[in-house]
Amino acid sequence: MVKVALVVRLVAKSGKEDEVSKFLAGAQPLAQGEAFTPVWFALRTEPNVFYIVDAFASDDDRGKHLTGEIAKALMAKAGDLFSEPPKIEKADVLASKVTA
Repeated sequence: MVKVALVVRLVAKSGKEDEVSKFLAGAQPLAQGEAFTPVWFALRTEPNVFYIVDAFASDDDRGKHLTGEIAKALMAKAGDLFSEPPKIEKADVLASKVTA
């Protein structure tokens, strides 16, 4: 059962929207490789605004994700892809439903 989450807001630089979209889609195998990350979404809400939303069973698992491969790749590309630093918010999961 997931108890905690991350909500990450990403704003693409002008002209980098497709690159951000491909970068996030390409992170899916990394997320699948994290057994401690049972819920992971890469979302687009506007042409230049993206989110990563993921959930975890514990704060320790959330911490592992924050120091994992996706976070490293995201921060390495941040200056090139995003018009502002990624906004990373920790959240408590009040209720959830995920089905395959």
